[in-house]
Amino acid sequence: MKKPRLAAIEYIRGISMMGVIGIHVGSQYLENPSANLHLVALFDVFTRFSVPIFFFISAFGLFYNLDIKEPFDYKGFMKRRFRTVLIPYISWSFFYIITNSLFHGARFPSALELVRLFFFGLTQYHLYFLVILLWFYLLMPCWIVMVRHMNWKGMALLLLLQIGFNYVSSFNATLYYFIADLPDDSLLKPFLAYRLNYWVFHYIFIFLLGGWLSVHILKFQKFMQEHRTGICLSFWLTLAALLGYYYKIIFSGATLLDGIYTAHQLCPAGVLYTIAASIFFFTIFTYQRYPDFLNPVFSLLGRHSYFAYLAHPVFLTTYSIALARSGHIMTAPLAILMYLAVLCSVMLAAILCRRIGNHIPILNLLSIGISSQK
Repeated sequence: MKKPRLAAIEYIRGISMMGVIGIHVGSQYLENPSANLHLVALFDVFTRFSVPIFFFISAFGLFYNLDIKEPFDYKGFMKRRFRTVLIPYISWSFFYIITNSLFHGARFPSALELVRLFFFGLTQYHLYFLVILLWFYLLMPCWIVMVRHMNWKGMALLLLLQIGFNYVSSFNATLYYFIADLPDDSLLKPFLAYRLNYWVFHYIFIFLLGGWLSVHILKFQKFMQEHRTGICLSFWLTLAALLGYYYKIIFSGATLLDGIYTAHQLCPAGVLYTIAASIFFFTIFTYQRYPDFLNPVFSLLGRHSYFAYLAHPVFLTTYSIALARSGHIMTAPLAILMYLAVLCSVMLAAILCRRIGNHIPILNLLSIGISSQK
């Protein structure tokens, strides 16, 4: 029996995509030596849930449509996932390699370099996400076993292990110096240096949390109904903790870049903020207490979020180059306008591409991994 559609999953995709664009616009804004630290906090700290929350809803959707008590069709599962993720990953990677070579003077990589770029998700700065997602899919039988036998005590223990692992991976000076001291021709060095690009270990908890809550959907729905106030409070408190950490770093004399590279989704406050944000947005979009006219907007953003995520660097790079050539520095108002321009442009491109793809199916297959008009 097919389960009812959960609009919250689609809506959160849209919110996540908007947050990712904010992070990348914020990175451009940081080139201004007088960047406003509060706007940087909005672009690069408030939005830090954006990548991990997508792992949360990906797992939620997978397990929501899966009976973990039945035998798992791994071959069929991977065939579908390769179509929806691997094909767009390859096509967009080549798109960025070719455009960077033609329009930005980048050298076209050799065959061996292509292997390295594709394995670590280095063809464009945002495509590493698809590499991690593919690893999650490849290890799906492991996640099914873990979710099947997991209880709240196990999840709590996993959370502690996650915080500890992320802290060591992101903030341990010994590991950093060990990697730096490795010879440049060492085979081990890239596997450690680019660990954030492919190690699923950094996001295991948030992925399994999505799957675990999906399997226990009725209990989760009851929890959201009974603890809506607490869920909202947890979101704002964890956001305040992450922002407080960011401001503490800045006011201690560090640069804005140091602030966002430290107060991110893998620091302890960031992990807790991600969890709180995931449950908060799921609750908000499940038990809607906002005007109904916003639902079509959230639906549109969510429906085209995949294309928008994959394509937004095209517009961000184009507008940034145009701004630089005009002799202007990206001020706070221009950064906000840049964000809106990129978001609107990439959404229009997504809608147009989808409509063309309905008549030329190969376009939809290559861009977003679908082969029908659905």
